[in-house]
Amino acid sequence: MPIVIEMPKLSDTMTEGTLVKWLKKVGDTVTAGDILAEVETDKATMEMEAFDDGVLTEICVQDGSKVEVGQKLAILTAKGEKPTAAGTPPAADNKTQPAAAPAAAATEAKTIAMAPAQQNSESPPAEQSTGERIKASPLARKIAAEMRINLDEVQGSGPGGRIVRDDVVAASQSPAPTRKPAPQPEPAAPAPPVPKAPAFVPALQDKKIPLSGMRKTIAARLLESKTTIPHFYLQAEVDADPLVTFRQTLNTAAETAGLSKLTVNDFILKATVVAATRVPLANAAFGGDSIIQFADVQLACAVAVEEGLVTPVIRQAQKKSISQISAEVKDLASRARSKKLKPEEYQGGTITVSNLGSYGVEQFYAIINPPQSVIVSVGTIVKKPVINAAGQIVPGQRIILGISCDHRVVDGAVGAQFLAELKRFLENPTLLLL
Repeated sequence: MPIVIEMPKLSDTMTEGTLVKWLKKVGDTVTAGDILAEVETDKATMEMEAFDDGVLTEICVQDGSKVEVGQKLAILTAKGEKPTAAGTPPAADNKTQPAAAPAAAATEAKTIAMAPAQQNSESPPAEQSTGERIKASPLARKIAAEMRINLDEVQGSGPGGRIVRDDVVAASQSPAPTRKPAPQPEPAAPAPPVPKAPAFVPALQDKKIPLSGMRKTIAARLLESKTTIPHFYLQAEVDADPLVTFRQTLNTAAETAGLSKLTVNDFILKATVVAATRVPLANAAFGGDSIIQFADVQLACAVAVEEGLVTPVIRQAQKKSISQISAEVKDLASRARSKKLKPEEYQGGTITVSNLGSYGVEQFYAIINPPQSVIVSVGTIVKKPVINAAGQIVPGQRIILGISCDHRVVDGAVGAQFLAELKRFLENPTLLLL
């Protein structure tokens, strides 16, 4: 029985991936556990592992092709089984050819999964008689065939208009609401005037940059955040002198002992964790009919990468020392920039810190990372004249901290309490070691 290898859904936001490079070629013998190819998702580059033995008899997409979730990548034939068709070289484009064989002659196929939680992955689109492509999951196609429902007439509710099981069931019970409305003839319109040639042709052409999977995900999630989450913002100025002095003392001792140095950001991350444990509603999410208050602080740290932004997560951060957090965030950031993070390493954060201080930004407000309810924005340390307790003007160092809050979860007073705790621990950094 041939085994169909499809593009899996590797994260809850993934709709397509890029087949970076095939590591096997047509005719190669494959053993379970072998790495077949490298696949780039919207966050990381991952290895595609074979879960069956066989021979790679067909490759359907070229290296570098963008492939929708559920689209066929290749065919694996069991050892000793005669392939139904000779292996073919990669197609010229990144779309697989539509199946045209009748249902009676179709061969049942098994799908290889690269990672868990790949339910309802869509199959390659089939051609309609009108030349359009029908996007439907394998289960939806099976049920439609059993119920003798024409998929042409079913309105899909899945991503990109794909037809899923519930659409077919609904069409069988109440056909009218779920069928696609028949196209209405448009009234004849007068012919548009012939446009004139542009009077000016720029010497330099504008550059059109196609959206990567990561940029599409960022665009979708941040648009969702700003249009569905009621943001409000608070900020506080922190006296950074105690932090800078304490850090220098620690790093001098660490260098003598051959230990890693700590950054200002390490202290801010640790202070965020402690403040979140002191004000638990800052470490929560809106659950529709309830507020979900998390038992652990899963600390997400924004990391700039070539194509956008990734937020790797430090798990159970409330149980880790500042040196442990420092080592872990350095490792995660390094692998984030090389796109080597695993999905579980950048999903499931409960509160986020975004630090633009290294870019010289003095203050800003970040967009909440849904479904979280708080994100901390950190600016650079600024040297400025300040007034001390004696009323004298003296040199000082200050950091502006901002927080963006989801008002459905965090009220102004709660946000202020969280920010006050964060400020208190940064101005008394020795408390972070207790």
